[in-house]
Amino acid sequence: MSLLEFKGSNCFRQRLILSTLSLKSMVIKDIRVKHEEVGLREYELNLLSLIEKLTNGSSYEVDETGTQLTCKPGLLIGGKVEHECSLQRSISYYLEVLLCFAPFCKVPLDVTLIGITNDQIDVSVDSLKHSSTPILIKFLGILDPSEVEIKVISRGLPPNGGGEVLFRCPIRKYLKPVNMLNSGKIKRIRGVAFATRVAPSIANRIVDKAKGYLLKCIPDVYIYTDHRHGKHSGKSPGFGLCLVAETTNEVFYTSDAVSNPSGSEKGVSVPEDVAVEAVFNLFEEIYRGGCFSSNNQALACLFMALGQTDVSKIQLGPLSPYCIQFLRHMKSFLHVTFKLEVDESSEKVDSEGYEYKKGSQKVIATCIGIGMMNLSKTII
Repeated sequence: MSLLEFKGSNCFRQRLILSTLSLKSMVIKDIRVKHEEVGLREYELNLLSLIEKLTNGSSYEVDETGTQLTCKPGLLIGGKVEHECSLQRSISYYLEVLLCFAPFCKVPLDVTLIGITNDQIDVSVDSLKHSSTPILIKFLGILDPSEVEIKVISRGLPPNGGGEVLFRCPIRKYLKPVNMLNSGKIKRIRGVAFATRVAPSIANRIVDKAKGYLLKCIPDVYIYTDHRHGKHSGKSPGFGLCLVAETTNEVFYTSDAVSNPSGSEKGVSVPEDVAVEAVFNLFEEIYRGGCFSSNNQALACLFMALGQTDVSKIQLGPLSPYCIQFLRHMKSFLHVTFKLEVDESSEKVDSEGYEYKKGSQKVIATCIGIGMMNLSKTII
């Protein structure tokens, strides 16, 4: 049997996702051979164990040095799973993989993940909840939004974690083609300022500072405070802010900022600085534009490629490096090629006789789906 061959540790999750969905075996060689600590990291092995729980017949062989991995994927089963994630990465690192698998499982996913909910490396769980859930609803054709759920039961911050997240998603026989070429205008901004094992007033300071900037741009701003205590506050102190901007066409842009972990070399974070960082990250995301936020570009492109044999067309902001590499890997695994063209119409917009630039340059991504079907789902 021929194996797809890759080198290096980059895009580890992308290769696992596409290998599992396409049922194509692969081998990854030379994993961190030039690093002081060679081979796979603890969080990557932890991800392999999660995929093993969700599949039937998967085989992952790691050599003695940990620098070579041979993957023989199995069938996606899904069901009710509880998994303790590595504390080196956030729960989002694992949740992004589950979002790709969810529609194609044999049994609807009901997964409880335990670990870190907010950190400075990965996107927060709150961001995925507000920006990735609408994508699943669009592509799966879900009428009742409550069927897809990402629920933060308890928060956990680095270094000790202690957070808990519940993810539920139904299955579908096939994904629907999507046409989204107009993101619309921002109509409201919502947010969550959270604080765990610190003074409750810190969350209020974050809210005051963030609203000072946001209210200059739009009047409909509301930021909730989420102060946890007891067993729902995790094992480490910290605070942060997640902001969500919603457009008139139900497009969601998100941004995050989290305080430095306790004992960090960077020192102690100031709540006002965290608020300013989150606000400016949101402005950057709005400027980039498109019908999907930058951290969801790859997910949208994957669902377009796996959808029915019909044309899907979406508008994206400048492609992120992660999305560009994902498109390359989809060509290797799925033999799907996207047509990418600059959207000339988005560059300037007429408004009462004036011309002004509307954010960054946009890209129109077009592809025909391969018609992947979930054979376990007999009724649509």
